[in-house]
Amino acid sequence: MVNEIRVKSILNKHKKRDDWFLDDYSLSPYQSCPFNCLYCYIRGSKYGTNMAKTFFLKVNAPELLEKELSRRAKKNQYGIIYLAGVEPYLKQELELKMIRKMLEIILKYKFPVHLQTKSVFIERDFDLLKKIDEEAILPSDLKEKLKRGAIISFSFSSLDENLRKILEPGAYPVKERLETMKKCRENGFLTGAAFIPVLPFLSDSEEKLEEMIKTAKDYEADFVLVGGLTLFGNGPTDCKTLYYQFLEKYYPQLVPKYKSLFRIFFAPSKEYQKELEEKSKKLSEKYKVKYGIL
Repeated sequence: MVNEIRVKSILNKHKKRDDWFLDDYSLSPYQSCPFNCLYCYIRGSKYGTNMAKTFFLKVNAPELLEKELSRRAKKNQYGIIYLAGVEPYLKQELELKMIRKMLEIILKYKFPVHLQTKSVFIERDFDLLKKIDEEAILPSDLKEKLKRGAIISFSFSSLDENLRKILEPGAYPVKERLETMKKCRENGFLTGAAFIPVLPFLSDSEEKLEEMIKTAKDYEADFVLVGGLTLFGNGPTDCKTLYYQFLEKYYPQLVPKYKSLFRIFFAPSKEYQKELEEKSKKLSEKYKVKYGIL
């Protein structure tokens, strides 16, 4: 069921550009996400309860985006727009076409974009994305470094399809995502694999990381991003609660290791994160795939 809502704004301006995804802005015409990933950070918020069945459409998103981008363009406030914190290419998008409407407005005002997805439907919008790629106006400090108006990344937490079925029940199979990623690359887009989040003791070993980065290279990714798992909240629908329930059911031997790794924090220790980055960079060099977009 699609629940229609009206919002006061649609374009979120960041205080500083994101170091990983390079976005200055973010937007989503949807709230909640039927992909229903157990580790999703929006769980526990008002949008994260019953994610598989509750779905909201911001019906006034196009008119708001038109006004906001028009104003930003006049002030020469160009920056990369990230679509989206919520998966942009849900099955509902095939009927609603709201992301396509967003891209049409973004193209009109010549803003660059970064689309991140776990879906296979992005091919529908290749025509608009090619024009954005060619015509977008980049921020002055990125013009020489990037020289592209469209970035596409595909998100994975593991290459294990059995884990995907449990942790990302509504998302598309890993192989289908990889094949779509390759099609994006073959169509000339700057395309990469975002292994975010990798899962401690499940997909973060050197062997697993090597498999992921080698696979990204095999499917012609331009770049890889690797990031750790975050777990928030203690409520019944929070991702931390649900993820620990998953561990207790399938990997009870890992629960003490997770508690030691995360302690009272939402992210693993800084030592863990540094080691993960170092291993990932080393493997990226081995397989000659760029670590990071730039």
